[in-house]
Formats: sequence, C-alpha cells, structure tokens
Amino acid sequence: MSIKSMLRELSGITCGMDNSLRKQGERKSGIGRGRSHIAPESPLPSVSSEPKFTQQSQWSNLPSELLLDIIRRVESSETSWPARRDVVACAAVCRSWREVTKEVVRTPEQCGLITFPISLKQPGPRDNPIQCFIRRERGSSTFRLYLGLSPALSGNASKLLLAAKKVRRATKTDFLISFASDDFSRVNENYVGRLRSNFLGTKFIIYDSQATFNSLISSRGQLHDPPKKALPRSFLRNYNVASISYELNVLRTRGPRRMNCTMHSIPVSALQDGGIAPTPDTFGYFCEGEPSCTSCIKGNNKESNSNIVAEESESCHNTSNPLVLRNKSPRWHEQLQCWCLNFKGRVTVASVKNFQLVAAIEPSEALPVEELDKVILQFGKIGKDIFTMDYRYPLSAFQAFAICLSSFDTKPACE
Repeated sequence: MSIKSMLRELSGITCGMDNSLRKQGERKSGIGRGRSHIAPESPLPSVSSEPKFTQQSQWSNLPSELLLDIIRRVESSETSWPARRDVVACAAVCRSWREVTKEVVRTPEQCGLITFPISLKQPGPRDNPIQCFIRRERGSSTFRLYLGLSPALSGNASKLLLAAKKVRRATKTDFLISFASDDFSRVNENYVGRLRSNFLGTKFIIYDSQATFNSLISSRGQLHDPPKKALPRSFLRNYNVASISYELNVLRTRGPRRMNCTMHSIPVSALQDGGIAPTPDTFGYFCEGEPSCTSCIKGNNKESNSNIVAEESESCHNTSNPLVLRNKSPRWHEQLQCWCLNFKGRVTVASVKNFQLVAAIEPSEALPVEELDKVILQFGKIGKDIFTMDYRYPLSAFQAFAICLSSFDTKPACE
C-alpha cells in the first residue's frame, strides 16, 4: 500500500471520528431535537469559569524553577534596546511570567538599565550615569527624550523614553510630559506630569501625576512599611515634587545662568551612606486615610476638585530637609574667551543652556566628601536641536527631563 493511500485512510478515519463526536455533543446539548423536546434542567456554567480556562496555557504550567532560570537568562543577555524588549515580552505572556519577571528585573539604581515605564520614575544608578539625548522640534514645540549616546551613534535603535509639548498661555508656560510621542492629554494613562513656569520664566514647578513615596522616607533616610490602600491612577494629578529658580541678571552681565533646584520629594539624607531615595515599584498613590483621597473622587464640582488637587500637590512638601541642587560654576578660559565646564566629551557646542548640577550641601550635613563634586545631572548641546542629558542617583529620568525642559523656556530677565 502506498503512502498516499495510507494518509487518505487516516484522514478518513479522523473525519469520521470528528463527525461522531460532533453528533454525540449535539445529542447531549439538545441541538437537533424537535420543538417537543425539553432539555433537562441543569445549572448554567458560571461566567467566571470561562476566563480561567482561557488564561491557562502551556506556558503558565512551566515549573517555577525552570521559569525563573529562563527569565534570568533572558534578562542577563539582553542589556540594551531594542533587544531589551524581549524582557518586556516575557512579562506579557501571563500572570505567572509577569510576577517572575518583576522579581528578576532590578531597578535602574541597582542595574543601570531601563526596562519598564515605571523605571522612568525610579532613581538612576549611583556610579555611572544613564546617557540620553533630547531632540527638539521647533515647528510643533515638542521635545523627545531618547535612550542612547546620540542620534548618530544610536540611529534607529534609539528608545523613546518621554515626550513633552510646550504650551504657551497668557501668564505662564506649561510643558506637558507623556509616555507617548503624540498624545499629551492629561486624562489618559500616558500622562506623566508637567512643568509650569511663571510669566518671566524665572521660577518653575515640577508636577508629578502621582504622589511620590517620600512620606515613606524618614528624616534619616530609612524606609517605613508602605500602607495598604491605593487609589486608581486615573484620579491622580499634579503633585508638586520639585521647584526650580533662576537668578535674575539685573546688571545684564555676561555669564552662564544660575539656577537652584529644590527636590521636595528627595531628602538630603538620600546622599548619605545607606540613604534611600523614593523608589516607586508601581503606578499609583498609596494612602492611609480614605477621606482625604476619596473626596477628590466624590466631588462633583470642578472647582472643588481643582482645590483638592492643589492641596494634595502641597502634601509632597513633607520632607523636612529636601535636597537642593545648584549649577556648577564654570571657569573662564583665557584662550577660548568663554566659560568652560568639563562635560567629558558629551557636549560639543557652546550654549547658555548648558549646565551641570551638583548637590548644594551645607557644612552641617555629614555627607561624604566625594558627593560634593559629583555631577548629578548634566545637559548640553551637541548639534542643531540635539542635546545630551546624563543623570544619576537620586534623580529619576522624569525629574531630570523636567529640569532640562526648564532650560528651553525663554528667560529675558536671566540673560
């Protein structure tokens, strides 16, 4: 007998078995009976049992030890984008894979890598900074933050981290920050926060879409146990986490801008040995008392809601001794006849926007000596509408991006 005839017989047998099984199923379910047939009463299957069946798959049944080993191998082998997206794909398989992936992936402070969107709200590494660049589009007044050394070196492999849009108003200017490159609405999940300036462009306030966890950090930098209740992220808007001020240049003298950043959500003790900076592990604001939070949800009046949001934005000022950053003073170069800073090759074009931020530590603070001159954030120009941004602990990518955006606003009173 030939192989083709054997395959025909096998296909005929399987078709016959399928038809017989289908007929048996129809008899059991009552399909094909006349109108006089009454199906026996039986309890209907619960609606919740169906999703449980659909969620189960062959991947969710892997042994926990094998699954942990697989994800660890993937996470250790993919250390740059776009290959890093394989780690994100592992978290999207099912719930068990997601929990193991979240357990394996470390924060940027620990590994120096950005993996999930929440990584943009977590502090950067303590040793080597995370190197990014900002592309400005003048026509649309948008700014996009990418992960990489520069557009020339990264090319198409550049990973978009955040985007911002400049919105001018009568007495102020807003920079709306979003995860998406073309969606800056404040009513969806892409909204991250905003930067608001005054009329002169000398004072800025950074608003976060969720309250930081500075209430969990004591004055000594120790972490308390987090509370258990949480609010949906859709109700969280505009928490004041930092303020930026530029000194007025009354005499119109030549020189770089002078700026100070007060990080209300980061205590100065975070720079001490063993200090902790706020590190959220999920999106959402955790709170102990319901009345102060649910009042924002139950309020029907828009004005009352805006007042409540303003009050909640002030609630982030509970850090008794916040971290203050100042721009590093440049030196005057006689041969080049300009102010110079050592950007270590990351800045190539002279600009008044270039700056380096260091901690403004008081003599009374018992901090290590190496923290005095350590550059926490540096920003500078490398080409037309291309700027580099390097940040490290205790700033997050969102906070560093918002500080750099303040340099793009017009400051006639500071120059």
